[in-house]
Amino acid sequence: MKSLFVGFLFLAAFSASIFGQTAADKEAIKRTALNYAEGWYEGNGDKMESALSPDLAKRIARTNAQGQSSLGQMTAMALVQGTRGGSGKSTPASEQQKDVTILDVTGGAATVKLEMRDWVDYMHIGKMNGKWVIVNVLWEMKPKKEEKKN
Repeated sequence: MKSLFVGFLFLAAFSASIFGQTAADKEAIKRTALNYAEGWYEGNGDKMESALSPDLAKRIARTNAQGQSSLGQMTAMALVQGTRGGSGKSTPASEQQKDVTILDVTGGAATVKLEMRDWVDYMHIGKMNGKWVIVNVLWEMKPKKEEKKN
């Protein structure tokens, strides 16, 4: 019985290290998403850049008035430059939302929902060279308050 218990503990520890679902990994994943959000609101391009893979793809699906859809895209460089431009700094501190929900983690891959004041980001965060970074973002604007009433 004792050897069965020891075997179970070993298996649990081994599984956690292989699948990357440790508390430290989850905290690092959350910190990555928060660096992205805080960097935006602070206009801190370095903080934003620390959260991103240089190969980041940030996308939004848009539909025009004629009903035709297209995919808007942003690179890591464009996102960092936009952050440095300071647009996020215009959001009053009392209105800055940065709610992080880790939806799933398997090995070196995580799916995260980040809710900001004006939009929602669905992120794929990967562990690269021992560091969690944002690889993909699919985002959507939140409906305006008058649109929510309809």
